Amino acid sequence: MFIPKKYGHSKIDNCPFCGKHATLMNKQSVPVCISHKEDLLDDLKCFCGEPLEMLHGKFGVFFSCRSCGNMNLRKVMEFNQIAPKPKQNREFMPSRTNEYRVKTTTTVRSDDPRYFD
Repeated sequence: MFIPKKYGHSKIDNCPFCGKHATLMNKQSVPVCISHKEDLLDDLKCFCGEPLEMLHGKFGVFFSCRSCGNMNLRKVMEFNQIAPKPKQNREFMPSRTNEYRVKTTTTVRSDDPRYFD
């Protein structure tokens, strides 16, 4: 069955961290979404156990293994579980020492005694 191509649907990059539509490149030139532009792909291993070397080519990012050869980003993401590092909400609080403090959120429910404070 022949399915005609649609304009703009031939090459759609997805973020390797969350799967959203990738619009930016990070420092490693990997297409990522705006919320993961500071995250890096580190310590990727092949299914044979060898470390993968990241390379850049005509069609984007690909990886090279010494024993298995070249693999594209999609195939590498299938057997490597990538999780972004948790970010801390840091807010500048002016004080005598000019320190950054970790911003915390407190959830108060209506049946909580602190609700009416």
